[in-house]
Amino acid sequence: MGDLQRSDEALDWFFVSPAAGFGAFNPGERRGTYRTDDSGVLLTDDEGRSDLSAADLAIALVDEVEAPRHHRTRFAVAY
Repeated sequence: MGDLQRSDEALDWFFVSPAAGFGAFNPGERRGTYRTDDSGVLLTDDEGRSDLSAADLAIALVDEVEAPRHHRTRFAVAY
């Protein structure tokens, strides 16, 4: 990520950190909702779980491309 941070300011980029429970081992089901956070802290629910389905990660990525809210930064996505 260091190269991106040092890149020309004209380059708009984002880096996504999915939930800890994201992956083929935990496919989940699409909920149609998600949360984002750019504090650098793992996103968890009230019970300490950090999950996200591939379908909802895809929605989060498309939403970010269509209506950018995170510029030149990393952000987390989870339920």
